[in-house]
Amino acid sequence: MGKYPVYQSPDLDQVEARMRPSPDFRHGYLGRDQRRLIQILTADEARVRALGLSHEAIADRLDQLTLGAQSGYGETVLLEQKYIVTATVARGKIPCPWDHPGLYRKTHIDLRRTDSDDRLVWTDLSIHLIREHGFYQGEGSPYRLDPEAIHRVLFR
Repeated sequence: MGKYPVYQSPDLDQVEARMRPSPDFRHGYLGRDQRRLIQILTADEARVRALGLSHEAIADRLDQLTLGAQSGYGETVLLEQKYIVTATVARGKIPCPWDHPGLYRKTHIDLRRTDSDDRLVWTDLSIHLIREHGFYQGEGSPYRLDPEAIHRVLFR
């Protein structure tokens, strides 16, 4: 199938519990999505494959645009003559819900295409979650990166 089996394991149960909204993390990673974590992962993996993309290619592209946005030091920059991008860094760091070692800066990237109203928003942790776990967050999460939107905005 891919990175994950077709069943929800006890380990994924623990990860899913950490992803739900909490007092420390009000919207969680799953947003209002009521599906099990394994269902979200396998559905998005199938969508990414159907688009002819990979998690690694998507993460690499987001990384590239993040570096470009950070060159503006908080100011809006024009990248590749088609993206208006702003990087905002908040104090503090956030851990991976899969308990990977390390902490991720709270960098918020806001990207808009100049030729449309298409917009994407992501964080440093979003890139890690996509690259290492194939996780694009749940429906309704403020940082949900829909694979079709990624394809439309970044790969056309």
